[in-house]
Amino acid sequence: MIDPMIKSAWVALGGDRALLGRLVCVERPGALIARLPVQRLARACVGTCALAAAELGALRAGLDSVPRAVVDDGAVVTAFHSERLLRIDGRAPVNFAPLSRWWRAAYGWVRTHANYPHHRRRLLGALGLPDDAGPEDVERVLLERSALEVEEAVYAAGGLAVALRTPGQWAAHPQAVEVARRPLVERVAIGAPSGRQLPPLERGSGPLLPAAGLRVLDLTRVIAGPVATRTLALLGADVLRVDAPELPELADQHADTGFGKRSATLELAADSGALKELLASADVVVTGYRPGALDRYGLSPEALAERYPGLIVAQLSAWGAYGPWGERRGFDSLVQVATGIAATEGSTMEPGALPVQALDHGTGYLLAAGLLRSLTERSLDGRGRLVRLALARTAHWLTTEAGRDPRPGGPEYEGPEAWLAERDSPLGRLRYARPPVSFTGGPADWATPPVPYGSSPATWS
Repeated sequence: MIDPMIKSAWVALGGDRALLGRLVCVERPGALIARLPVQRLARACVGTCALAAAELGALRAGLDSVPRAVVDDGAVVTAFHSERLLRIDGRAPVNFAPLSRWWRAAYGWVRTHANYPHHRRRLLGALGLPDDAGPEDVERVLLERSALEVEEAVYAAGGLAVALRTPGQWAAHPQAVEVARRPLVERVAIGAPSGRQLPPLERGSGPLLPAAGLRVLDLTRVIAGPVATRTLALLGADVLRVDAPELPELADQHADTGFGKRSATLELAADSGALKELLASADVVVTGYRPGALDRYGLSPEALAERYPGLIVAQLSAWGAYGPWGERRGFDSLVQVATGIAATEGSTMEPGALPVQALDHGTGYLLAAGLLRSLTERSLDGRGRLVRLALARTAHWLTTEAGRDPRPGGPEYEGPEAWLAERDSPLGRLRYARPPVSFTGGPADWATPPVPYGSSPATWS
């Protein structure tokens, strides 16, 4: 029996319900312990992505039936820990900076995010502290202010801080009302029909690569967007990640999500000609910046659809591209705080958190699935697609629509070792989580390891 969460995700993606019979689930109960059904969410996101990949592969290869997709909780749970399990020459990654943490306020709790240097400066500036201030200085200031006051002051300064809310408090918030009105995956055809299509796949001795020949311009950061494009790279796409040279990605996050990709830097305003050349032959553009932040470079969905018919555009955001928080920055840890997840997973003494950054990883796999399904749909009508997802909408799915976790029987999860791999790379010897997206005849690992940040030319291979 297919889990209702898998059904709801597949329906949100516009998939044929009859294909759900091609998905096999290996459930390993108790691998992600939480009050909310986070393990079911993880399984649903990866399972629908695997099914969407198998569907597109069958279409392009002219197969009589869609290959069987397999989602194994062991692989899924390990992949959802990927940024924690990564080792570079034996070194564990650094995932949170000292000022990215919980704080007691004069009234309530507040969580800050200051992993990037510019976010750290803005946080300290909003609190009236110098750039060299430490945790003890922040703690002293926050104990004099309410959590909501801190949230607004830091946001006004361009930083990141969110006050803890209960599920009921979030449900009454205007942003939550807007989020609840939207589908889990927003999908709409955009632009005029075009002749843009991916060529048929030759059936040979190698793995079936549904995204072979696909050109993906990756304008995302942190986890969710890069997970989506990392998945497309696994499936054969030429993924070029482009970052602004003045805002480098954190090295460990770049390594974790860089498998199969190339990495370039580009000043979008100064190098507009190079950007236009990339867009002219791209099949997919994925953006993960604050909604509207890239519009001035001609990267709004409307502008892209008009100039490049058949292009598939994806937009990923924390809070959704709508409502009073539509232009706010955010990360998984902060969305958990606002939406009541941290209150649900915590205690009367202190807030809690999900056992993994499931909003990031889950939304990433849903986004990859939405792009794969858009390619399948484009093969029928030639039109581009706009695919939108938000971490807050994924949180709504988890907290209000998923129901209880039935905790079915099955093999136990005995740790990540069976789903880890090692390989050499330009960054050093890597230990990493193997990809969880699996279907009969598909790839078992990425073709290439991550490359050094900014080491690739800003051109297609």
